[in-house]
Amino acid sequence: MQNPDQLRELFRMQQALNERIGVKTDGMTEEEKTRWVLNYCRAMSQEMAELTDSVPWKWWAKYQRFDEQNARVEVVDLFHFLISLAQVLGMSADDVFAAYVKKNEVNFKRQDSGYATKDHDDSKHI
Repeated sequence: MQNPDQLRELFRMQQALNERIGVKTDGMTEEEKTRWVLNYCRAMSQEMAELTDSVPWKWWAKYQRFDEQNARVEVVDLFHFLISLAQVLGMSADDVFAAYVKKNEVNFKRQDSGYATKDHDDSKHI
C-alpha cells in the first residue's frame, strides 16, 4: 500500500486499536451503541478541555503560554474518539466523506443566503 487513502487508513487503524482495547463496533446492540456514544462524547469533551488548557485562556494570568505542540496532540486525540464514534454509528470513512461533502455544501448555501434564518430541513438529506 504505497499511497493509502488516508481517511480510510485512519479508520482501519482506529478499528484495530479499538478491537485491541476490547471494543468491537460491528454488531453492537442499541444499548451498547448508546453506551459507547456517551463514552466517546465524554472522552471528546475531556480532550476539548485539554485542548483549551493548551491556550492562555485565563486573561488574568500572566504566566500562561500557548502550547502549540500539546494542542496538536489534543487535536489528534479528538480524531481518535471522533473516528471511534463514527464507527459506533456504523459510518465508514466513505460515509463520513460523503456526509462531509453534503454538509459542506449546506454550510456554503447558508453563508450565501446570509444565514439569516434557520432551515431545520436543510440537512435532512445527509
